[in-house]
Formats: sequence, C-alpha cells, structure tokens
Amino acid sequence: MIQRALFPIIAMATALFAQQPLIEGNPSSQVRVVAYEDLQCPDCAVYRRMMDEKLLPAYRDKVAFEHRDFPLPRHTWARKAAIAARFFQELKPDVAVEYRRHTLANFKQTTPENFKDRLAEFAKTQGVDPARALAALDEPRFNDMVEKDYQDGVARGVSKTPTVFVNGQPFVETFTAEEISKAIEAELKR
Repeated sequence: MIQRALFPIIAMATALFAQQPLIEGNPSSQVRVVAYEDLQCPDCAVYRRMMDEKLLPAYRDKVAFEHRDFPLPRHTWARKAAIAARFFQELKPDVAVEYRRHTLANFKQTTPENFKDRLAEFAKTQGVDPARALAALDEPRFNDMVEKDYQDGVARGVSKTPTVFVNGQPFVETFTAEEISKAIEAELKR
C-alpha cells in the first residue's frame, strides 16, 4: 500500500528533472556555464567535444555546466532531438547527457527521414522502450520545456548556437576552450 501511495510523489519528482536545467559538473557551484545548444548544430558538436576533452576534466568538481535547448528553426530535426533529450532527462539525467553527446557526435548521419530510427536505436541501447521514446516526441509538456528554454535564450539575446555564458559573460558560436577556461578561472577567483 505504501508503494502505491508513493508512486505519484516519485512520478512528480522525476518530472521535475526534465523541467530543471540539465547540469554536468558541480550543481552547487557559484560558477555557472550556461550553454544554449542546438543538437543539430556543427558548432555545438565542437563545443560538446571541448567539454568532454578539456572543460569537464579540468572543472567537473568546481563548475556547473548547464544545458539549455535552443533548436534553430532552420534545423529540421533539432527541436525533436531537444524534446527527446527532455524525455531522457526525466528518466535519468545521465542518459540525457549521453543522448546529447551521442546526437552531436552523429549529427551528420542523421536526417529528417532517419531521425526516429536513430532515436529508437539509442533508446534501445539504453534499456529504454523505443516506442516510449518515440511517443515522447508528441508530448506537449516536453515541447513546452524546450520552448521555455528557447524563449529564455531569445530574451538573453541568443540568436546563434552555441551561445555560452560564463556567469553572464557571453561566448558566441566559435570560441576556444582557452577562452572559456580563462573566464572560468576569473570567476573561480572571485
């Protein structure tokens, strides 16, 4: 009986994961690196590699790296990918990070025609029912979460991806790991 009573509480708690920004690194850090990303964007793929190879190894324990969705209208499947990321985030944040990493690493092989097949394949490799992942693409609440990030980005002046803010200092589209690191180091010293 207690398990049944706890189910709505657990369901609400997991739904909150998808509503909050996805964070890698130290979520309690005062240094926030907020990235507005498009999962179909070549420059975002470069930023993801930069994070994996340089930024996270150096700052994982010291900095909160927040992901925000900013699917550009010209990218045909970017919004669907952002919605799928929110679905995975609700299930397990680590799977959402892996989905973002996987999607950006393979964006050149993804087309509007094979997007759903690739999503189903990824879900299956993560032990997630592919039909459930595909059904999530039509969930209004996930779309609303993506739209909220998008509108927040527009309000902050974002028009290109990635746009990264290090405690409010913007870096737009193309930048180096060294530039981001310098800004992070300055903020860590404050």
